Amino acid sequence: MAKIVGGFWVPHDPVMFVAPDAPEKSVADRMWKAYETCGKRMAELDATAAIIVGNDHYILFGTNCLPRYLIGTGDVDGPIENLKGLERGVVENHQALAQHIVKQGDVENFDWSVARSFTVDHAFSIPHQYLVSVAEKELGRTIPSIPVYLASGVDPFISLNRTRELGEHIRRAVESFPEDERVVIIGSGGISHWVGTVEMGKVAEDFDHEILDLGVNGDLDGLTRYSNEEILERGGNGAMEIRNFICAMAAVPNPKGEVIDYAPVREWVTGLGFLQIHANDA
Repeated sequence: MAKIVGGFWVPHDPVMFVAPDAPEKSVADRMWKAYETCGKRMAELDATAAIIVGNDHYILFGTNCLPRYLIGTGDVDGPIENLKGLERGVVENHQALAQHIVKQGDVENFDWSVARSFTVDHAFSIPHQYLVSVAEKELGRTIPSIPVYLASGVDPFISLNRTRELGEHIRRAVESFPEDERVVIIGSGGISHWVGTVEMGKVAEDFDHEILDLGVNGDLDGLTRYSNEEILERGGNGAMEIRNFICAMAAVPNPKGEVIDYAPVREWVTGLGFLQIHANDA
């Protein structure tokens, strides 16, 4: 039977690719190294599949369609953006598992939007190319990766509680999949950052450490207690992406976190946090 064996929180900051030399070299090197560390730890989990939870940045979905949550069930490629250091290409999806999650959603009253052909953006491609690919090299095999996109970048936002429920649903759906799979789930997003506002470049270290502390404790109640207004005020509009973290953590059995690294990188306009989610099977 399949199971979720662990997870990660990692950033998907495109400014790292637009201005790679902006921060001090030691800080930049640490952040790139953190992706590699996460990838090696994913390999230690002997992962056979991945689920990457990200969000649209008004690139993939426009005013004509804004799904609250979506899963890619068919062909996947990307990223759609042209970012140096992110090569566009075909991604091997785990179509059978993705389709099973959708079917289980029908049973549990989760109405998934589906993409049978999906070009992802950097929210998926950064962790896929800089974390999953490291694990693939360590293990010597491809790790099929399923994209899940939440409405955490553009309103109307999925609620924090529904995000948690969705993660718990994903866990149950994976556990009901009849094949033997060791699934790792990745929450992809920034912590504090302000996008396209006068505060852009500000980083709220106190908010970032608060979120990471809640992750270390596996405190889903604490993570879902914030109001949208508090997140926007304290962490910026980009911090709405903590929904991706919540979904990933809720999918891991009895989760506890371990911080891999954190830095407030103002030159990359984001508080960059890396955290491993350990599964604690009862």
